[in-house]
Amino acid sequence: MPFDFTLQATDGAARLGRFDTPHGPLETPVFAPVGTQATVKAMRPRDLRELGATLVLANTYHLYLRPGDELIRDLGGLHRFMAWDGPLLTDSGGFQVFSLSDTRRIDADGVTFKSHLDGSTHRFTPEKSIAIQENLGADVIMMFDECPPPNEYDYVKQSLGRTHAWAERCLAAASATCARPAPPSCWGWICPAMPSAGWLWARRRPRCTPCWSGCTPSCRPPSRAI
Repeated sequence: MPFDFTLQATDGAARLGRFDTPHGPLETPVFAPVGTQATVKAMRPRDLRELGATLVLANTYHLYLRPGDELIRDLGGLHRFMAWDGPLLTDSGGFQVFSLSDTRRIDADGVTFKSHLDGSTHRFTPEKSIAIQENLGADVIMMFDECPPPNEYDYVKQSLGRTHAWAERCLAAASATCARPAPPSCWGWICPAMPSAGWLWARRRPRCTPCWSGCTPSCRPPSRAI
């Protein structure tokens, strides 16, 4: 089944849609239980289905460190590894890396950080993040982004430019045979202009579908671009 998104209804800024993936459809907006390390704690896959869950989120950073994305790939991919046959989304690892503020170093090429498990040194670049997520085999993979302090306008502006450059590299790194959409993360910012800039950037990229939640007043696409 190819990927497809259909906008079914709107009500003001609210949108109702259907997102078709190879592992089944998603009705959007969607609540996604978080299975950080390939499991939703205290829940079996059957329990998630009975509760009506359709999408599960897994964490690139944690699965890269343990048990390893290549091992999961060799065991048949993340769906098989966690016994979940529905749609899966993996984040880029960006939030976890940047939360390690005392043990990471950012530069134009990527981020060097130390594992919270054993202190070993690792390197994430946009290309590395995409490679890990492709090894995991999720239906929806995310572009590698920086998560800056929200109140520092000048740094947020600089970070947005870096994230856009990384996003271009993510699109270039995605396998030609990989049909998975690779959307950027569009978060609500205290700086109102920032989400609009990110959304407009994504709209100009044919392979990049922005997943916009409209969760806060500032977290909405500009009306002229709808």
